[in-house]
Amino acid sequence: MMRILVCLWLLFGLMPYPARADDISAAGRGVVRIVTVAIVDDEVIDFGHGSGFAVAPNRVVTNAHVVELAARYPGNVLVGVVPSEGDRSFQGRLVTVDPNRDLALIEFTGASLPPLVLYNGPAVEGETLISLGYPGNVDMATAQTAIDYIRPLAPVRSQGNFSGLRRLGGTQVLLHTAGIARGNSGGPLLDRCGRVLGVNSALTRADEGDSGFAFAIANAELGAFLREAGQQVGVVGSPCTSIEERLASDREAEERARAETEQARRDVVARAEAEREARLAAARDANQRVRENVMALAALLLVAGALSLGAAGLLAQRGQGRYAIWAAGAGGVLMLAAVIAFVLRPAFDPARIASDAPSAPATPVSAASAVGAMTCSFVPERSRVTVSPTESVDVNWGADGCVNGRTQYAEQGSLWQRILVPEGEQTVSLLQFDPATRTYTNTRYLLSAAQMAEARRLREGVELKQCSRNEAARAALVRQQAAIRAALPPLPNERLVYRCQPRG
Repeated sequence: MMRILVCLWLLFGLMPYPARADDISAAGRGVVRIVTVAIVDDEVIDFGHGSGFAVAPNRVVTNAHVVELAARYPGNVLVGVVPSEGDRSFQGRLVTVDPNRDLALIEFTGASLPPLVLYNGPAVEGETLISLGYPGNVDMATAQTAIDYIRPLAPVRSQGNFSGLRRLGGTQVLLHTAGIARGNSGGPLLDRCGRVLGVNSALTRADEGDSGFAFAIANAELGAFLREAGQQVGVVGSPCTSIEERLASDREAEERARAETEQARRDVVARAEAEREARLAAARDANQRVRENVMALAALLLVAGALSLGAAGLLAQRGQGRYAIWAAGAGGVLMLAAVIAFVLRPAFDPARIASDAPSAPATPVSAASAVGAMTCSFVPERSRVTVSPTESVDVNWGADGCVNGRTQYAEQGSLWQRILVPEGEQTVSLLQFDPATRTYTNTRYLLSAAQMAEARRLREGVELKQCSRNEAARAALVRQQAAIRAALPPLPNERLVYRCQPRG
């Protein structure tokens, strides 16, 4: 009867628990309880449990000693994986066990867990660390029946400090003071951002007032174990900063970027105005030189005409009438030409010169070039990363907010935004693009199952599924996205900032 009851609860379970949207709670959604049930002749002869955490949606890591019986007697020991939220538990199977490192990898089917990531940066002595798991002394005080051990439940968190690296039986371990107990074995040791630093495995005895310390298998050992098992795992190396600090510093960075963009626009305007003034001055000088040359020519013609008329008078007095007529005619022509040259001298026209000069751009230079195919590179100094990869992102941006020819972004003042609510993970992403600074931002919220269900319900109200030039439809998209955003926690878990440049 006990075996039937346990198996039923391994397949079904109870209701999910509510969770907070902080980094540790987000990591806790990938933490599980590992249950082992030894059965001989339909009788339960042993029942044990420990902790574990997801390194893939359907694979979890724990200590080898937690599943020692299952490794020794696979036909007689059931392995149960109990998520921290949801309404079911699942039967698992051992993929590989490393007794020397005290690590084991378990696979299960029927659910998808949010994997934790490893932190590959250095731990600093005295740094605050957090343990997540299912301590046995808490279970003994609160569990009413064996069923309570396979009930989905939030892991217990405890906090302490990193006390240095040690070796335990040839394995590199982290020494720390975050309180753990039997049952915490296999659970993660985290930094303040929820990244895995190690796997809790043992604790010292605290007899006669001695201080208690715990050991966690270091990531160097865990990483090697997973590589040997052919299991990929996420790795993050960026330092841990609070989201409040990052948002504050990023606001300053945004202001600086906008100021630099505005200064660049002003510089372009100033250069255009300087070029215009230079062209006007050059045109004015050229015009003045031409006017002076024409007026000099007119004066020369006038003098020549006067001389011709004078010569005509002298010729007439000498009785050379025929030549006098020719001289008088030539003088008249020259005088007329002088008058015509003077009247038709070129005038200075500043309006014509101004029309030929280049005008200042109406929009910032970067905004004008923020359309088309671009590669957006990750900016670590402006970002906060806990679990996400940071590879460059290729986007094809349309002037009307159409991205990659299929996704319509909503106008938010001078910005474009889109909220993505995927089916396959417990994450909501607020994507934003600033054409003025060519900055692309992915703000991520790591949510509980209940929060994701609500976000997906609100997503059903979003009618605009593809790019559109319909202004009414885009205005509706703004309102519908505002409803989703109102359901999100006040602060995100991650903020990934990218700087975009046109692809050559």
